[in-house]
Amino acid sequence: MALVGAIVFVCLRVLPANSLTVALTLVLAIVGIATRWGLTESIAASIGGVLGLNYFFLPPVGTFTITDPQNWVALAAFLVTAITVSQLSVGVRRRAAEAIARRQEVERLNALGQAMLLSGSVRSAAREIVNSIIRTFDIPGAVLFNQIENEFLRSDARAQSIAEDQLRRVADSGEAAIDAKSLTAVVPIRLGGQVIGSLGLIGCTLSAAALNAVAYLAAIGIERSRSIEEAGKVEAARRSEVLKATLLDALAHDLKTPLTSIKGAVTHLLAQQPGAEDKELLTIANEEADRLNRLVVEVLEMARIEASKLHPDRAPHDINDIVAAALKAQEESLKGRAVELRILSPLPAADVDFEFIQQVLKQLLDNAVKYSAPGTPVEIAAETAGERIVVSVSDRGSGIAEEEQSRVFDKFYRGRKSRERVLGTGLGLSIAKGIIEAHGGKIWVTSAPGKGSVFSFAVPMVKGELVR
Repeated sequence: MALVGAIVFVCLRVLPANSLTVALTLVLAIVGIATRWGLTESIAASIGGVLGLNYFFLPPVGTFTITDPQNWVALAAFLVTAITVSQLSVGVRRRAAEAIARRQEVERLNALGQAMLLSGSVRSAAREIVNSIIRTFDIPGAVLFNQIENEFLRSDARAQSIAEDQLRRVADSGEAAIDAKSLTAVVPIRLGGQVIGSLGLIGCTLSAAALNAVAYLAAIGIERSRSIEEAGKVEAARRSEVLKATLLDALAHDLKTPLTSIKGAVTHLLAQQPGAEDKELLTIANEEADRLNRLVVEVLEMARIEASKLHPDRAPHDINDIVAAALKAQEESLKGRAVELRILSPLPAADVDFEFIQQVLKQLLDNAVKYSAPGTPVEIAAETAGERIVVSVSDRGSGIAEEEQSRVFDKFYRGRKSRERVLGTGLGLSIAKGIIEAHGGKIWVTSAPGKGSVFSFAVPMVKGELVR
């Protein structure tokens, strides 16, 4: 009002001007008032300007009476113009302020995102997220609820004003709770459409979009830290496996030399026709040397498989030849058992490493002998299935429980019922699995308690080549 009075005084006493000049000057002043202070002030100035223009410049001067109807129109036009321009100016000012606020929010969100990249473990990341939000947005307090860990992380005592129940409700419902009066906001933390927690902010004036962006950055920070932790565990496990495989490989090689010497010495002594007692002891030593040698071979094979150093020398081979070689190698253990062959003829040639597949068959035959009653038959079958040849070894043993069937190919695993009465390391089937998978094949078991087991493996065939 003082500015309007000053303009009226100058135009009346200092630089006399007509009513049109005064009206235009007042409009410019009102626009400046709207830009600087706001709409309420500019409307007050508009009304003051109308009264001053009427009293000092429109006849009859010195009164608020208007005799000429055209002056009524002029005053009305002045008032409408002043208020309209004021509204436009205030709108521009408001949008400019909003744009500045959005830019500041974006800059702070960018700073928050950079801070997230420095987080470590999941717990330290959650703590750093809370502290970074407080520093970046200059707010009194914050609290983060990690639903996966069922953990609440608060910045300080001021964050106690947001109750745990409210944080849980927002996490469960996925709906934000914003209280404009108390300047508190609780928003869900989502990642990939799944709510993993909630974030509460105290003294917060951020827009809804900025709140969602902060929550999303918090989710990314937590998930990034979790991924780094998992990657670290995987890498540690991988290094442990590599170290274990290396140690096993070195140990197995160191054992083979003395074992060869022991085997040679025992064999030589047995050939000298020793007495009955000595022969019995030498025979036991010979058998145990063979068992220890098999164990060393299994450890070597397992080490090669785990180190991904198993490279089959694949070539076309007749499955009948591989079966015959395996049966000859297991001739001693199969004594007293009928071996039934069900091999379709002619079969395509198998694209395999002869020695490796023979080793798998020997292992399956050895299992069939160990886990079935003496004298019961063993069956070997082979047939085509698509572009593969499926070979099966069946026994009439006690069978394998359903919950154990998925674990029999794991390293060192042995069935609960047989681990005490049957000697073994639990490596044989794991090695067989590694060999078959190195051929790009698959191995599995079907069994039912009391009805025996069928171990099967599938290996690729040589297309278009039949063995007759």
